Parts: sequence; structure tokens; C-alpha cells
Amino acid sequence: MKTPESPGEFPYTRGIYQDMYRTRLWTMRQYAGFGTAEESNRRYRYLLSQGTTGLSVAFDLPTQMGLDPDHPLAAGEVGRVGVSIASLSDMRKLFEGIRLDEVSTSMTINSTAAILLALYVLVAHEQGVDASKLTGTIQNDILKEYIARGTYIYPPRHAMRIITDLFAWARAEVPEWNVISISGYHIREAGSTAVQEVAFTFVNAIAYIESAVAAGMDVDSFAPRLSFFFNAHSDFLTEIAKFRAARRIYAKLMRERFGAASERSCMLRFHTQTAGSTLTAQQPEVNVVRTTIEALAAVLGGTQSLHTNSKDEALGLPTPESAQLALRTQQVIAYESGITTVPDPLGGSYYIEDLTDKIEKDVMDYIRRVDEMGGALKAIEVGFIQGEIQSASFEFQKEIEEGRRIVVGVNRFRSEEPQKGPVFRIDPANERAQMENVRQLREGRDATEWKRSIGDLEAAARGGANLMPRILAAAAAYATVGEISDTLRRVFGEYREAV
Repeated sequence: MKTPESPGEFPYTRGIYQDMYRTRLWTMRQYAGFGTAEESNRRYRYLLSQGTTGLSVAFDLPTQMGLDPDHPLAAGEVGRVGVSIASLSDMRKLFEGIRLDEVSTSMTINSTAAILLALYVLVAHEQGVDASKLTGTIQNDILKEYIARGTYIYPPRHAMRIITDLFAWARAEVPEWNVISISGYHIREAGSTAVQEVAFTFVNAIAYIESAVAAGMDVDSFAPRLSFFFNAHSDFLTEIAKFRAARRIYAKLMRERFGAASERSCMLRFHTQTAGSTLTAQQPEVNVVRTTIEALAAVLGGTQSLHTNSKDEALGLPTPESAQLALRTQQVIAYESGITTVPDPLGGSYYIEDLTDKIEKDVMDYIRRVDEMGGALKAIEVGFIQGEIQSASFEFQKEIEEGRRIVVGVNRFRSEEPQKGPVFRIDPANERAQMENVRQLREGRDATEWKRSIGDLEAAARGGANLMPRILAAAAAYATVGEISDTLRRVFGEYREAV
């Protein structure tokens, strides 16, 4: 067994900073968004008043899919699993009274990421905030949508062009913004193992980096703004070792494969969310225990940002009370547990070090297999990655059904007592109100400016010009998220998964 290096030293197994949480705690984010922009704004203000140190925006499915609230396919989904944002007007309401230069914002959005970032930047301009001072993250990870989630719009290669254009534009316009959060979280939620989560996240990262380099960008010009998003499951020691191995693998990939010269390019910076798939509708109070274990694993593994799930999320959106308890879980770990006084407290444990080495080896084996196929896009196109996740998910479920894996309250230690406590409900009137808002917006905007900006965007999509300035101009002319997406659909088409 190797003697571990010190924290803050390449390859950063023990943490990317020498002092880790002794000088600065992780950012405490609580993922939130529902109904209308006004309702979500009230929840954000509440969370900030309770000690949240960063905002994390959840968008509804129509917004994620580039559909306006009055689109037939949006029916029944407006404001359901996140906030409905259709235009600059909505984004303005979402952050009313919140100075964007005083908060770090993470936006979980992928196919329409470029549009939502443009809207955010426009709101900052209206507030008088210099965009170069904005801090936060846009998820912008389209490859995992083809693998695990399905909220894609365009074919993969066209989607990659949008991402590369955003990289290039953001370097000059929003240099402190993390332009992508390459996500293993959804891969894990789809049923992958811990090893597969890291491996498939990194093969996607390799594809993004290769695409940017092929477009003429120097790796050190954008790599420091790449960030990652991982899952924390309840297999405590495996999760800690997973995070440590991931840092080491990434540092070596960046230096040895891509020739990164900057230390910051080699530092794996990641947000963690506790595992939604481990939460149960049965005995939901027990979910507090699960979330605590998972949050501890993330902190002991060295995360830079953390969201703790609420106990009632298997039943519906979190109530304000359960969201507060989830935040308090992080605060107790941060201020009462004592584990933040030591970087990598478990470093040197023979089991943790051995498990870190094993995970590293198994991840690298997967990366080599994908390389031999021609990379992530090829592996996705032939269904290899999807198939590996499906097999792991099937095996996991079989273990539960056969009793070889215990889930408290589900296949052991059951209780027949009915669920107690409130369940958060979305007002169905929200959807009708959003449809009317969009109708009024279209009637009130400058039609000439709107038409010109949409035409410029379509011309750029058909040519080779960077799309971001055109998306920004269209958003400023009150083009809706659906209209901008439809313009790109006309040029790029839509992706249909092979069956």
C-alpha cells in the first residue's frame, strides 16, 4: 500500500486544497424550484435566511426540453418537478431581490443550458452586475442525457457544438462561471455502480475536452472552469474511496492525456447530492438517517459543494420544514462533528487506501474499453454504456427482491403504520397562469426586433458563427425558451433513440 501524499498535492487524492475545510467549508446548496418564478423566489429567500450559502435551481421538464408552457407536450408538467422559466421576464422574477454578485447559483439544465445562462446574464446586466463577477455552475452535460435521463433535444454532435460555443463565449464573458458540471449523479440514479458512475462521467469529460481542443481551445484556458457532479450513496466507505479515486484519476488524465500545465486544470472540483434513489416512501423519517450517512461520506470524501435531500422526496417536492431539516443536517456536520478540522480524516486507513486503489483500477479498465470503441459518442451510439448501467440496475433490484440486499422498511423491518405529515402540492392554476403569461409576452414584445434576432440565430446555426451572442440577443428581445429551441431544431433536427 502506498503512503498517501499530503492534501493539496498532485494527484490530489487527499483533497485539492492543503487545508480543505479548515479555512473554507463546502458550499451548502439546497436544490429547489417549483411552480412559478415568484413561488421559487420565495423559497430561495427562505433558504438564504436559513443559512444556505449557494442557490441550486431546479427547472421543470418543459423548460428542460425547450418547450413553452403552452406547447401541447407541456400539458400537466408546467412547474411540476421544477420552476417554469419561459423568458427573460420569468428569470427576472426568479431572482427578484437577490443580488447575483452576492450569491453563487447552480442551474441544473442541459439541452437548454445556453439559453438559461443567457437569461441569467441578462438579469445580472439589469441589476448593474458585471457579468465577469458572476459565480456559479451550469450543468450543460448533454452526453449523460443520452445515457441516463433522456432530456435531450438535438443529435449528439450538434449538441456538442452548442456546448463548445458556450465554452468559448464564457471564457471572455463570464470567466468565473463553471461552464459545465459533468454529471455522474444521474448515471448512478439510473442504476450504475460506483465504479461505472466515475468511469462514464470521465469518458464524457474526455469527449467534451477533446471537442473543445479540436475547436482550437487550449486545454488550460477552459479546464479550470470544468466542474463535476457526483452521487453519494449509503455504502459509506465505498463512497469515500470513490471520491478519492476520482480526484486521482482526473489529475492523471488531465496531465498525462491532455498535457495540462496548470495545477488548477488538474484539480477535480465537484458538487455532491445525496442519493434520491435510496429514499423510500415507506417510513420516510428513516430517510434522514440515510441522507446523514451519505452527506458524511461526501464531506469525508472532500466535496466542494453539497445538497442534502429531504426526507419526503419519495412522496413529493420537499416542504419548507423538511428542506430546513436537510440543510440543518449539513450544518451539524460542518459545525458540530469535528471532522472538518482534519483534511481527509480517513487517509492512511489500510481499507480506504486499498479500496481507493481498486476503484481507480476498475475505472481505468472501463475508460480503456470505451477508448477502444472510439470514445464516448461511439459507446453511446452502440448502446454500450446504457447496457452496462441497465445490467447493474437489474442486478441491484434482483438483490433486493431476493433479500440479498436489505432496505430498511422495504424488504425488512416493515411497518404498517400510515404515512404521517404533510405532502407538498403544486397548485394546478400555475400552469394556466404561465400559459397566459407567455401569451401576453408575445403580444407585448417588439415583433421586428424579435424576428430579426431569431433570423440571426438561425443563420449562425446554419453557418459556423458562435451561437451564444445570438442566443443572448434573442433572449434580450424576449424570444422564449421554446422559440429559441425551435429555431435550433429547424437547423439541427431532433434526436430519436434507436430501438
